[in-house]
Amino acid sequence: MALDAVSVPMNDAIDAGPVRIGIVGLGYIGRTVGGQFHRHADATVGAICDLESSVREKVGDQFGVPADRRFAEYETMLAEAALDAVLVGTPHTLHYTQVVAALERGCHVYCDKPLTTDLERARDLADRVEGSDRTVMVGYQRHLQTAFRRARERFADRDPEWVTASITQDWIDDSRGTWRLDPDRSGGGFLYDTGSHVLDGVLWTTGLEPASVAASMDFHDEAGRVDRRAHLDVAFENGATGTFSFHGDAPSVREHVHLWDDAGAVYLEGTQWGPREVREIDADAGEYTPYVDPRGERSRADAFLESVREGTEPPATVRDALRVTALTEAAYEAARTGKRVPVGD
Repeated sequence: MALDAVSVPMNDAIDAGPVRIGIVGLGYIGRTVGGQFHRHADATVGAICDLESSVREKVGDQFGVPADRRFAEYETMLAEAALDAVLVGTPHTLHYTQVVAALERGCHVYCDKPLTTDLERARDLADRVEGSDRTVMVGYQRHLQTAFRRARERFADRDPEWVTASITQDWIDDSRGTWRLDPDRSGGGFLYDTGSHVLDGVLWTTGLEPASVAASMDFHDEAGRVDRRAHLDVAFENGATGTFSFHGDAPSVREHVHLWDDAGAVYLEGTQWGPREVREIDADAGEYTPYVDPRGERSRADAFLESVREGTEPPATVRDALRVTALTEAAYEAARTGKRVPVGD
């Protein structure tokens, strides 16, 4: 059923009281972002969904969800629970179907990244959302981090000329025994998981539009679908170039994003999953650390609920996610074929 064939009025409950959230998938994102909604004064977790009954019981008790609002199937949850919005925190390849189902029930959606692992589906979702009055926010939290927002201000009126970015993580070991190493559910490997944040961070911060990509990858599996290391050489439409390196079997998490223009550079760096630091480099190699107050960062729940209530564009949109999917899919094709591949949009 197409979204534009469904006429769903704005839910009066949003104006009258807390936004009622349903959570699909009670893994890390469902518990973490779901916990933000549970603790938020303007939201309440009205229903949860997960295949594992023990997980439903544990998280349902934590979030105060009645027993008859704990579901094994998301279709049943959407049909039976009175909801204003849905958090989608399931494996990557399930996002598209679940986001569409929530939209067709008239719900706003917070979807974990990546929005989809298929370019045509990403285009379809962008068209659906932009043709509706529903809010869909994607889980690219760098849009909320003050270091990245500071860097984005620099490139509001200038173009970067050269970009380098990398991230390391002990991702293979961290993912053992989980769906992340199953390409039918993950859509790929390290690039589609942690690497997606880095691609998005660069594209959103700089406003650059990828034109083509060459790539090489090392794979964890014999079928060559789950990458553990990826190296991308990206050409952008404005003539800028960029190199990206993703190392998924390193001992720890370190991220480096260096963005150069004709006046110097912005460096964004950090360890593990804490706040990133920002430094500014001038044309004479002078280095400055601007004041950044991480206490000013909104949570993902704060940002989503504000967009829902005020009808404003969320910090990370479906159009942002579409650009990431386009570059990611082109990178996988480039690695498979050994050729430079144009990036679709």
